[in-house]
Amino acid sequence: MSQTQIPLFTLARQWPTVEKDVRQALERVFASQQFILGPEVAEFEKEIATFLGVKFAIGVSSGTDALLAALMALGVGSGDEVITTPFTFFATAGTVARLGARPVFVDISPVDFNLDPEKLPDAITPRTKAILPVHLYGQAADMDAIGSAAGAIPIVEDCAQAIGTTYKGRKVGGLGAVGCFSFFPTKNLGAFGDGGLVTTNDPKLAELLVDLRVHGMRPRYVHHTVGGNFRLDAMQAAVLRAKLPYLERWNQARRENAQRYRKLFTEAGLTETVKLPEELPDRGHTYHQYVVRVPKRDQLRAFLAERGIGTEVYYPIPLHLQKCFAGLGYGPGAFPEAEKAAAEVLALPIFPELTAPEQERVVAAIAEFFATQG
Repeated sequence: MSQTQIPLFTLARQWPTVEKDVRQALERVFASQQFILGPEVAEFEKEIATFLGVKFAIGVSSGTDALLAALMALGVGSGDEVITTPFTFFATAGTVARLGARPVFVDISPVDFNLDPEKLPDAITPRTKAILPVHLYGQAADMDAIGSAAGAIPIVEDCAQAIGTTYKGRKVGGLGAVGCFSFFPTKNLGAFGDGGLVTTNDPKLAELLVDLRVHGMRPRYVHHTVGGNFRLDAMQAAVLRAKLPYLERWNQARRENAQRYRKLFTEAGLTETVKLPEELPDRGHTYHQYVVRVPKRDQLRAFLAERGIGTEVYYPIPLHLQKCFAGLGYGPGAFPEAEKAAAEVLALPIFPELTAPEQERVVAAIAEFFATQG
């Protein structure tokens, strides 16, 4: 008899909690018939700025466009270099290349998968225009060490997976010059489509970002700079406003699920085989993904799939080995920690509505797999 599927992620279980609030929010937009920017976006920007503890929050069309607008605001262009990690979603480095700049990769720490600050100084050159760390999987990067290495070079935080994550008591997104967030539906705070956010405490950068999202226009039909169409839809802002009050509760549920996994893996005697994510001192983790490192990763993933357990690999090919970046001159072995992580990481279900019995099934199946390996 087949067992019920355990998805890697599902929004269907969240919907009953937010349905009434979301429907009311959307009805408000329908009644206004104002669908682009407007008061709904402005109110969301105020509410999310308060939540994140930043002075300015600018709603944009996606997490990718948040990165693009942030780099544009900092003047990144042809001949410049932006230092970042090779172990992240493509948009982090892709936006650098789109502006004609060169992504310069620095290897990751094997402990937290984030950019290794000790390797930063050797990558900095007179052409370095920005440093772009990623708070990967929901754990904050070591911002003090990165900031120390950066000096006067502006830091752009990629917070796409880390909304609500803290570093020494402060939420990410307000620790560098600019923070960039994604509201893709699968994120801890997800819209009903694409959406993003740029945050800053610098009023001049905020003013420029507001212009950049509407083709560099202020006032109407007067363009002081070349921007783009990076506007956040009012309907997405309304959905996000309806969901925002639940975010801390959802993040806490993810943390509790992570604690339960640790207990279950320990009781199963698997902690020597399955390397669990670590919560480092003073660095919060909101577990956008619960990522373990395992031997025989692909075989284990197939084994779990046969038992109806969803998993994913974030990310199977480091960016320096992607075909589109071949011209950068990196090759296999250039960043050994990123390459090792790409061969070993496996994301397990961690969404807030995941049940304890489901987690027990996940761990039992992993234990069964390694028991058969001898």
